[in-house]
Amino acid sequence: MAKSAEVKLAVFGRAGVGKSALVVRFLTKRFIWEYDPTLESTYRHQATIDDEVVSMEILDTAGQEDTIQREGHMRWGEGFVLVYDITDRESFEEVLPLKNILDEIKKPKNVTLILVGNKADLDHSRQVSTEEGEKLATELACAFYECSACTGEGNITEIFYELCREVRRRRMVQGKTRRRSSTTHVKQAINKMLTKISS
Repeated sequence: MAKSAEVKLAVFGRAGVGKSALVVRFLTKRFIWEYDPTLESTYRHQATIDDEVVSMEILDTAGQEDTIQREGHMRWGEGFVLVYDITDRESFEEVLPLKNILDEIKKPKNVTLILVGNKADLDHSRQVSTEEGEKLATELACAFYECSACTGEGNITEIFYELCREVRRRRMVQGKTRRRSSTTHVKQAINKMLTKISS
């Protein structure tokens, strides 16, 4: 059997936005009410995406890490789910600063991420409009989903699958440019040698 592609995904957002609920809903199709908000967990999950077996390692961060811990998680991840709670404007306002830290840590690479507005079932308590989420996603140049880990509405599976696809696409592009640059180096080295011989 062909070796599966491995993808490291990390889920970020302030404590209480429903990161764990989202990950558990994706993995088990269930909703669990009680979580310890200080715990971080790593899950392994295998799925067939576009006819290819993908092994995901999903880091569910606690949302209360210190800077060093958080930076470590950011270095580790290849794809990121940034989650806010549609009923909590502050959690939405924390997304952009989080993305800026990611950019800083990952540069010169572009950060592969998806923006998720969770708790869409609590529309009556909404503080962040869908349009605001879409606008932010455009600024971040990423896909945007609204969903509810509680009811399962919104395509939660698709969030994780799409992120895997995006990580793999970026890898292929980077692989190509890396190959191209190494051929360029070889050509330059040969040209230098030839110039020396002829001079």
